[in-house]
Amino acid sequence: MAIKHPVIVSHEMTSFVGRGACDRRLLPPDALLLGFHDIGEPVVSVLGARDLDGDAGDHLLVFAVSRAACRRLFKAVPAADARWYLPSDLRALGQSIVAPDSDGAAADTLRLARSIELLCQFFAALDEGRLVAVEGVTGLGESDIARIAAARRMVDERWPEKLTLDDIARSCGINRDKLTRGFREIYQCTVAEALSERRLKQAQQMLAASDLPVGSIGYRCGYLNNASFTRAFSRRFGMAPTEMRRVGIAA
Repeated sequence: MAIKHPVIVSHEMTSFVGRGACDRRLLPPDALLLGFHDIGEPVVSVLGARDLDGDAGDHLLVFAVSRAACRRLFKAVPAADARWYLPSDLRALGQSIVAPDSDGAAADTLRLARSIELLCQFFAALDEGRLVAVEGVTGLGESDIARIAAARRMVDERWPEKLTLDDIARSCGINRDKLTRGFREIYQCTVAEALSERRLKQAQQMLAASDLPVGSIGYRCGYLNNASFTRAFSRRFGMAPTEMRRVGIAA
């Protein structure tokens, strides 16, 4: 039987990577088991002991973490059988653990560090309410929720493009009205508001980290002219982009 590759993070945590079963001898005491579905699928599940054998489902990455450590570090232990859709940043981090950009011993060093990062970010997202429960949305089937989660990933990843609601709905295989209603129900904002927020956050980062002209930053973030960029930025952050850059430099 194939065995997943173990990465021992500490006496309280082991990551298991790849296909196959998890070696039960390497589990920490009273382990919480988090399974990341094939990484291409944006779902993380709390697993039971039965899920560790065979191929461990479609989980290319499994975290086994002591529940005592979860309570001590994060003040929480997720409920049994809970499942959530992962945001794009956590999914990308999981992918970097399964396929690190290095080989040999360096690969396991990267996996160890990124396992800690992903665990911390997972609990932070859970605490902040950024994880959408697979079963937690009323009026929508699981397939529709998956398509709406895909729409959110599309916004997060392809924000520099000229995206329309019709483009997103068509790409994600969902009709426009269902996308509009479901997106608001799950994320408490419209698709346009999510796209605007992503672009403006990027603009804020670029103002702080580069010396590009304000107009160039606005254009790179999807605004066709400086006036519309300045209006949107000022509404979101309470000051014009030039003022924010000046305040940042002064700080």
